[in-house]
Amino acid sequence: MTHPFFSASSPRVFAHRGLVADRGTEPNTFAAFAAAQAAGVDYIESDCHLTSDGVVVLFHDDTLASITGDPRRVDEVTEREMEDQLAGVGGLVTLEQAFDAFPDTRFNIDVKAEAAAAPAGRIIGEYAERALLTSFSDARRAEGLAAAGPSRPATSAGKETIIRLLGAVALRRATRAAEILRGIDALQIPERQGPVRVLSRRLIEYAHAAGTEVHVWTVNDTKRMRELVAMGVDGVVTDVADAALEALGS
Repeated sequence: MTHPFFSASSPRVFAHRGLVADRGTEPNTFAAFAAAQAAGVDYIESDCHLTSDGVVVLFHDDTLASITGDPRRVDEVTEREMEDQLAGVGGLVTLEQAFDAFPDTRFNIDVKAEAAAAPAGRIIGEYAERALLTSFSDARRAEGLAAAGPSRPATSAGKETIIRLLGAVALRRATRAAEILRGIDALQIPERQGPVRVLSRRLIEYAHAAGTEVHVWTVNDTKRMRELVAMGVDGVVTDVADAALEALGS
């Protein structure tokens, strides 16, 4: 059965950390999410960390350095300190605030820090129909899913699962691929990882046979988006969600 997370528009356009529509606005901020919503986006991809006072915030990097110049790690600052620092570049958003402030939006949440896995999972469990929980670490992903409880959010594969799947695809082992993808709602992958080709028609075929969607990141060329959808890809993660919606007719 398809998870309710996937009941919105298709092909799926995931606004990568929102949509930066104004100069001075940073990704993963309230302004970026509001711009994505205003453009008509149903899906927003974001990342989460845990502050020193235990608040799950939507932020990509381990430190504040690239955004505000503060070299401290996210887990070394409080929610209030982050609010103050991000006030001029779009505004801090906590995970809970995102679901409440954008009730028609589905959130694809990447857990970036081990300490954030369980707290994020507990929040996501309250909004499971509108949530996809993922992480590059399958262990963090599993911890978040366990914390979400019986109201299971959708989930996409971590790096370890994807590596095992690529082996099965290379060996043409469809049954093994189906076993690896059990409980996995989506594969969110790049076309290539260095010299390794990740996306292939056979991978898409095996994923779809297992009931798993394929989303490719990060795609900003609209011609390439259309080619990927024609190839069978179910969605793209993009920095230019407004252009993607127009190009794909989502």
